[in-house]
Amino acid sequence: MSYRTYQKRTAALAFAAALAGSAVLMAAPAAHADVVDVNYQCKTPIGDKSAVSPIDIKSVRSGSAYKLTMSWQKGVSSSPVELGKGAMSPSAVIQVGGADSGTVAVSGPANAAAIPANTPIKISDLSGTYTPKGTGEVTFTAGVLTIKALGTTTTCTPSNDPDPSLTLDVAAASGSSGGSTSGESQSGTDSGGELPQTGPEDSAIALGTLGGTVLLAGAAGVLWLTRRHQAVRR
Repeated sequence: MSYRTYQKRTAALAFAAALAGSAVLMAAPAAHADVVDVNYQCKTPIGDKSAVSPIDIKSVRSGSAYKLTMSWQKGVSSSPVELGKGAMSPSAVIQVGGADSGTVAVSGPANAAAIPANTPIKISDLSGTYTPKGTGEVTFTAGVLTIKALGTTTTCTPSNDPDPSLTLDVAAASGSSGGSTSGESQSGTDSGGELPQTGPEDSAIALGTLGGTVLLAGAAGVLWLTRRHQAVRR
């Protein structure tokens, strides 16, 4: 084999490794998140109120399940009296659609600081666990928000048929069957170590790393073949 032919062959190997890395990146599962304006109509002890808040839902994968975190960018409802620290406890449901159905219950900590009277109530991040019972593209949409404070309950219902805040491609968990999906509510604060993120910037990063590994392995193979060929020529 001539040295020129050998150079062409090693270049072809490197090109094949690059294509393999690209294929890995293109195979990354889809995940999409949007901040969606939700028009809440609230039933309070002192009458009806309304407020629009942008809602964000993120996910972090944990084994075969996902931890969902629902965030409010603006306050909703208000209280005619000051709510002292820890006086207000929020919870909500996330509607599951697409390839799965049901709801995920989410909850979080009470207010960490006092909320002045007649001030929009800022909701803390609410978290819960979703375990897929279907396979395919699943959507997550803001549902009913419940606020409990000073022995009263305020219920806020989306009135504008909001779009999903999060879409994931999921696979049914082992042993799961079809039907409704219910989440297990969790505190809004993580108690364990940081989990790998699987939201909109999710597994593409991990798979990109794998693609880079493929490229490095291909380059290492080409370098080894080149050195071996040069050693034989000597």
